[in-house]
Amino acid sequence: MPAWLHLMVESLWPLLYAGLVFTVPLTIASFALGLTLAFAVALVRLFGPRWAVKIAQFYVWLIRGSPLLVQLFVIFYGLPNVGIVLDPLTAAIIGFSLNVGAYNSEVIRGVVESIPNGQWEAAYSMGMTRSQALRRTILPQAARVALPALANSFIALIKDTSLAAVLTVPEIFQAAQRIASVTYEPLILYTEAALIYLVFSSVLSSAQVQLERRLGQHALFKRGQ
Repeated sequence: MPAWLHLMVESLWPLLYAGLVFTVPLTIASFALGLTLAFAVALVRLFGPRWAVKIAQFYVWLIRGSPLLVQLFVIFYGLPNVGIVLDPLTAAIIGFSLNVGAYNSEVIRGVVESIPNGQWEAAYSMGMTRSQALRRTILPQAARVALPALANSFIALIKDTSLAAVLTVPEIFQAAQRIASVTYEPLILYTEAALIYLVFSSVLSSAQVQLERRLGQHALFKRGQ
């Protein structure tokens, strides 16, 4: 067995372990929190009072206008200067959640605004309040439209978690860095890490296609009833 292949085989489990124990949970937790934040920010942008809209706009502008890496550094390395000390994993989750929330709030706001006004009027004609119309009529339609963009955001996030290595979170890339510092084979280790990210992303892309297909079939069934 060639030396490079032997190294890849030997390092495969440490990298996979880092992915399963740190990368995947970090991605899921950050996306869940970020999506909740995105939904709240989108509703504020759409229906909130003027002062709340201004705060939401400022948050989206700030996060979308600054690099994610800088945001992570500010949270982990900068906040201790004002007495706020966070462990690496918590800092990473906060940073990624804020980033996901800002970008996906625009997705959610856009798809809700894209629903025809006739859908609102139909819901009101049935005696629904605005919150009932939003929950029962608008959001189910908006969810199908938003799914591709939100799924792409989730796939992008699993790759962005490699930035957590700068916070010393022992995820895939950080594990590859540690092994490369001992073996002096960065090309092999970083290539292997990239392949693992590629596998994770491919699995998620396949799941996205299946979910979109199921939702599409469900929508056709509903229209056929």
